[in-house]
Amino acid sequence: MLSQLFQAIDNQDATAFAGFLTEDCTFSFGNQPAVCGKEAVRDFVAGFFASIEAVSHSLSESWEVEDGSICQGTVTYTRKDGSTLTIPFANILKFKECLVCDYRIFADTSELYRPR
Repeated sequence: MLSQLFQAIDNQDATAFAGFLTEDCTFSFGNQPAVCGKEAVRDFVAGFFASIEAVSHSLSESWEVEDGSICQGTVTYTRKDGSTLTIPFANILKFKECLVCDYRIFADTSELYRPR
């Protein structure tokens, strides 16, 4: 499931991404306020995708835990000007009935929008 989930993200397909979520999910991205509810998360993620040119994840490791997964790797963001930023990430996902009910992304994206 993780590979399909990350493929939806790397395809910048917010609707496909939302298909992995419960209706009452919670989504936390870095230091942004948490977003609650499948439609709100889809809209938030679609807005993020619109702010960048591309995204690509390289998953290094993942661990299955009771009702969840933890994974780490690197993510490369391509900005609208064509420059890239590659940073490490770690995600914690909690599952309910085979869907993600809590999705937490730990990554420092502070350089992504900083003027260069």
